[in-house]
Amino acid sequence: MVKIGSIELPEFPLLLAPMEDVSDPPFRALCKEQGADVVYTEFISSEGLIRDAVKSTMKLDIYEKERPVGIQIFGANLDSMLQAIDIVEKSNPDIIDINFGCPVKKVVSKGAGAGILKDVCLMEKLTAEMVKRTNLPVTVKTRLGWDHDSIHIVEVAERLQDVGCAAISIHGRTRAQMYKGAADWGPIAEVKNNPRMHIPVFGNGDVNTPERAIEMRDQYGLDGAMIGRATIGNPWFFKQVKHFMQTGQHLSPISMLERVGAARRHLQMAIDWKGEVLGVLETRRHYTNYFKGIPDFKPFRTKMVTSDHSADVFAAFDEVEAVFGDYQFV
Repeated sequence: MVKIGSIELPEFPLLLAPMEDVSDPPFRALCKEQGADVVYTEFISSEGLIRDAVKSTMKLDIYEKERPVGIQIFGANLDSMLQAIDIVEKSNPDIIDINFGCPVKKVVSKGAGAGILKDVCLMEKLTAEMVKRTNLPVTVKTRLGWDHDSIHIVEVAERLQDVGCAAISIHGRTRAQMYKGAADWGPIAEVKNNPRMHIPVFGNGDVNTPERAIEMRDQYGLDGAMIGRATIGNPWFFKQVKHFMQTGQHLSPISMLERVGAARRHLQMAIDWKGEVLGVLETRRHYTNYFKGIPDFKPFRTKMVTSDHSADVFAAFDEVEAVFGDYQFV
């Protein structure tokens, strides 16, 4: 059993990574249904929260069916981060996660996200003060380091643990790599194998097949996997991994009818939560993977990703069901 604070999770839990414009309530609900053990919100700006910015405060919406759920915040200013903690607590999450890993320039340029990897002392101080501010477990998501020459993740993880961090998720790339090249899980294993470490250490980056999840567990000895891009348009990935772990066999391919049904539900939930315009716009990125590998599918996909009205997208789903309903995935 793995524990984050007092939260009990199964052996080798699977966590949905926080992803901007992806891990919103509709998608989190689908992933939870398919076996995600912990889900995280999109990352939320502490400065946006304390200024009551609509885009930031909307991301605080969480629902009972998602639990355990973590709200992730980012920032580099201590006062803002502490005020953000107070605001986040009102949403009653199970976990508060600090983003020390986002590589995007507009975040890094403010010293937040992966930008803070240049100042480990500030990283440690922010974590320590946030732990003191709340009774909720505080966790951290970060990267190996700023660049190849500044990988000190074993020391960093130990320092964060010592000031009260309840778990750490580590992406196996540096900020300099962004998302290029292969994730290196070796340094994450070094963190886990440090005899002074006693909090859960989760791996992140390139967990894109059930076999890779098994490798992270058995070869690298990590406590769980945080999964991001492999789940986009594929909430079944959690179920596929768990089935493989239990049986050693791949789950039967997801049927076309189930794919269309999930896409319909996803779009409807998105519209219900964020309105017609954003609901239609922000589900587009999922359709390629919902219907991946189907021959002669491009005209249907084009309709889905270019239509500005949900009625047209739902009509495209109906067409797909009529034309490809019996399609057999292999």
